[in-house]
Amino acid sequence: MAKADLSRPSLADDLYFVMHDDVTGRARLHTRLASLGLAGAVIGELMLAERVTVELASGQDRLYVTSRQATGDPLTQGVLDHIVAEPQHPVVTWLLFFARTVYADITARMIAAKLLNPPGRHLLKNQPATPVNANTAAWPLARLNLAVRHRTPPVLEDSVLYGLFAATGGAQRTLWEHDPAFVATTLATLPVPLRRLVVQTEVTVGKAVISRR
Repeated sequence: MAKADLSRPSLADDLYFVMHDDVTGRARLHTRLASLGLAGAVIGELMLAERVTVELASGQDRLYVTSRQATGDPLTQGVLDHIVAEPQHPVVTWLLFFARTVYADITARMIAAKLLNPPGRHLLKNQPATPVNANTAAWPLARLNLAVRHRTPPVLEDSVLYGLFAATGGAQRTLWEHDPAFVATTLATLPVPLRRLVVQTEVTVGKAVISRR
């Protein structure tokens, strides 16, 4: 698996973009579901950078630290530090834990990276953070749409992006076409640990949806 450069993380940023309108910044998903997907994406960044992996132990998927090397990014470093300190938790627990703050954390990171403009206020109403460049914001979703249209499995990072987006329920609402068979085919190309991450994200999202009914 090619090692990602965590000094320039992008998976969670791309997922944020596909979950929001590329001009208005308006959310396409409920914040709860988006936050679980983003939590999965931050863990995915660490996995792509070979800092953590997912393994089955005692009937549960758990995160295991494979390298304590600094990530070069405060957000992913903080997540890694938590996992180092409390390695006993299953993936679902970590998703729920990180989802509490990850939405704001990702937004702040993208504002600092000049990918998003800070949110504003208009007539006493909060306005969402808007993309600095609409083309940059639209490109991740465009890549996924092209992959589905041509039935060409995306590159590794985009396959994880696609899997996490589908896990949140966003793919069927947002993509030009939603093909569950292609989702399954794409997931089958992922290394097993990343596939387990996507599956656990989908399970956690499903429980969140049921609990809101």
